[in-house]
Amino acid sequence: MAGKVSPTPDERGGLLGFLAQQRQAMKTAAYGLTDDQARAVPSASALSVGGLLKHVSSTESGWIDHVLRIPPKPFAESMATYQENYRLGPDETLESAIAAYDEVAARTEEVIAGIEDLNQEVPVPKDVPWFPDDVSAWSVRWVLLHLIEETARHAGHADIVRESLDGATAMPLQAAAEGWPETDWLKPWKPAE
Repeated sequence: MAGKVSPTPDERGGLLGFLAQQRQAMKTAAYGLTDDQARAVPSASALSVGGLLKHVSSTESGWIDHVLRIPPKPFAESMATYQENYRLGPDETLESAIAAYDEVAARTEEVIAGIEDLNQEVPVPKDVPWFPDDVSAWSVRWVLLHLIEETARHAGHADIVRESLDGATAMPLQAAAEGWPETDWLKPWKPAE
């Protein structure tokens, strides 16, 4: 994916394009990591790159469930899952976390393609303490904007965690992942030897 989203002919394409770009930023932060590195918590926070990938995947899937009006799990059960999704477990791999994220992305694209009007209402769940009491519904558009925001926030977290692991930063990682040629001002990331 190029460093910038391509011009888009319409709002839906633009929203999905920016979401896809932020998903790619998440995956780029994981580029070249081993499973153990993806589990590592090298900074002051409790975040790992693998856990962040699981979290954004789960979050996006949950929001698309809201769009489809699939009833959520009880709050206590979903909160336990929410907390698990900040960790790449010992029996999980980075490859499987990325594959799951790709499946979520494909589902999102399919669901959004099938929605005629981005103003379609998405009811606000009433059992989540941080959702507003005075709003009864968001729109599909709002959900997409929120997913872009959420994914971008965590892509930034993943960048910091990754840099704390091995010093790698976003643009050299993207250059390596996408096979960009080396220039005087940008050298693709290479694993330490």
